[in-house]
Amino acid sequence: MLVRKRAERLFIWAEPEIARNKNVQGMNVSENVQNAPRASRLWTLPAIIAAFLCLCVTGAFAETRALKIQHLHTGEKAEIVFKRNGRYDPAGLKKINLMLRDWRRNEPTKMDPRLLDLVWQAYRASGSRAYIHVVSAYRSPATNAMLRSRSKGVARESQHMVGRAMDFFLPDVPLKKLRDIGLKMQGGGVGYYPTSGSPFIHMDVGNVRHWPGISRQELARVFPNGNTLHVPSDGKPLPGYGQAFAAYKSRKGAGTPNIDLASADGGQRRPARGLLATLLGGRGADETDDVAEAVPAPRKPAKSV
Repeated sequence: MLVRKRAERLFIWAEPEIARNKNVQGMNVSENVQNAPRASRLWTLPAIIAAFLCLCVTGAFAETRALKIQHLHTGEKAEIVFKRNGRYDPAGLKKINLMLRDWRRNEPTKMDPRLLDLVWQAYRASGSRAYIHVVSAYRSPATNAMLRSRSKGVARESQHMVGRAMDFFLPDVPLKKLRDIGLKMQGGGVGYYPTSGSPFIHMDVGNVRHWPGISRQELARVFPNGNTLHVPSDGKPLPGYGQAFAAYKSRKGAGTPNIDLASADGGQRRPARGLLATLLGGRGADETDDVAEAVPAPRKPAKSV
């Protein structure tokens, strides 16, 4: 309806403009328009609407996305286009897979493209111009087992193991601001590590959850209208939870998200399981501690890939 109204305004504006500047066979064009068969005039409006829609669709699909990545452990640095004209670019994805590999074993995987979109959106919202400093991305089962043997906080089924998580920071963006951006996107898990060796944020495309716990007052600051799937540490949803849930279903279609409730002590309770599919098809491991990855290896000069 909105598109139709805009097109009608275009049509109405065009008639007098043409009439002022053109004459055809001695007859004013406005007279021609008035005397033209009704079918001909009715055809003009759909044509304008179709052209308008084509412009909108073309703009949406012409988007190009790139990530500026610097890996703290390998020293590699690159700006990689992973989406061209609205489509994922295989060559770009392959380069990102290599950069985000398990650096301990030099083992890449296929990173979930949804994660790349999520990080790209967070980067754009942050206003950063710096490189994304990656602390950890893909983590092989062998590496995850090794880290679990050293720290009880490492999840058995980490989102890192399936290429759906990234730990990173932006040197020109406050860490809490970056965390709040992640919370507002409500696209998966958000972990906040302000006191680790290299303070960082964890983002994944698994279940909607956050850690450590966030007080009701602080969560209300991030969501003044209360419209969020995130639940504060008291376990009681904010007033707009229902609206946020309805918006989620409208955005993602059928399925109920898994929402993990953050406990008051900063840990994680058991996930509150949804009735249907898990959020975005991801697993809801309680990744309460990625600090084992947070201490960078000896710094190497950044090298382009």
